[in-house]
Amino acid sequence: MEKLVIEGGRPLSGAIRIHGAKNAALPILAASIMAEGTHTIHNVPELLDIGVMLQILGQIGCSSEQFGNMITIDTSTIHTTHVPEQLMRQMRSSIFLMGPLLARFGTVQLYQPGGCAIGERKIDLHLKGLEALGVTIKECGSTINCYTDGMRGAEIYLDFPSVGATENIMMAATMAEGVTTLIGAAREPEIQDLQNFLNSMGADIIGAGTDTITIHGVKKLKPSNYRIIPDRIVAGTCMVAAAATRGAITIEGAHPTHLTSLIHVLKRAGVQIQVSDDIIHVSCLTRPKSIERIVTAPHPAFPTDLQSQVMVLLSLADGLSIIKETIFEGRFKHVDELCRMGADIRVDLNSAIIRGVPRLYGATVEATDLRAGAALVIAGLAAHGTTIVENIHHIDRGYDHIEVMLSKLGASIHRDIPVPSE
Repeated sequence: MEKLVIEGGRPLSGAIRIHGAKNAALPILAASIMAEGTHTIHNVPELLDIGVMLQILGQIGCSSEQFGNMITIDTSTIHTTHVPEQLMRQMRSSIFLMGPLLARFGTVQLYQPGGCAIGERKIDLHLKGLEALGVTIKECGSTINCYTDGMRGAEIYLDFPSVGATENIMMAATMAEGVTTLIGAAREPEIQDLQNFLNSMGADIIGAGTDTITIHGVKKLKPSNYRIIPDRIVAGTCMVAAAATRGAITIEGAHPTHLTSLIHVLKRAGVQIQVSDDIIHVSCLTRPKSIERIVTAPHPAFPTDLQSQVMVLLSLADGLSIIKETIFEGRFKHVDELCRMGADIRVDLNSAIIRGVPRLYGATVEATDLRAGAALVIAGLAAHGTTIVENIHHIDRGYDHIEVMLSKLGASIHRDIPVPSE
């Protein structure tokens, strides 16, 4: 198994450009199947999850080519609407194929998706939204069969602002007859990016970024040439890493408005941040301050995907901090690993009580999920001594060669690839 080996204690410095957003690219790649022809998608990161999505698209008949961070995908040769179970179990975002396949072909067979084990993530809201559009759904074990003789617009209310359900319903409703109003929608920037992509294909959608999205159904879409937004979680991870190592970095090609809640939290911790257009300067030359309370919540509040990274920073802060996790009940699995590095963190139900320590120490730790892995990398960068992070396939799901990115900022980090025995 590959590992990351980190020699800590080096403040990060320099400039870095942020790659495209995983959580925007995946639904956009899925949505491409709604328009027959060849699409060109730019700024697509090289990630395990992107690879799985391309495999799934290949299995149903699409052909694709990747040139650096550009992907061309031909959707004119789709021959099946059966999504392979083995691939679906590798990635939760495979559920995004449901809406597009129904929109174009009126039928899909798929399975309960897999992904990181960070807590219960049901797809009930996806199914209820599709049923409201006129889709018949039959479940048998883990198999989900969906079909429709034509979707019709509806008023749909989401009990919780689920990003995935919002996006799946948006895609399905794009080619439904009439008008769909989605109330209680998630507001993440990646949803706005999906709206922009769909509209570039000829869709008629407004409201993404607010809690009410209106979709006027269209009969046909055309292929698009589109560029993915930068990844706000990768940008945030780099910002926290700079602060935790008491460094100073410049992030280029970011959208600072996507990071408002994190910027607010970091400033409360004493981190110096300057923003100009698509550039963010981050520096923290002294010990960070504790923060009395941070609560994760749907966008635009503080994102759960940055909770574990910020916990590392607060574990080095002067004083007591509390983080309350309200999105995923299984998202404190990194706590035990951080404590092995010398952190003083106690979990009480859905809250983590963090008593800052002067320093962390290198250790061998295990990435239990994508963002927990990123947090352990930050801890290793800030720690005294050598840290080895195992199970890094989780990290590779969301960070495009994280060791290369951080090395550009002066980190001592490399990927240890075992040599196969003869």
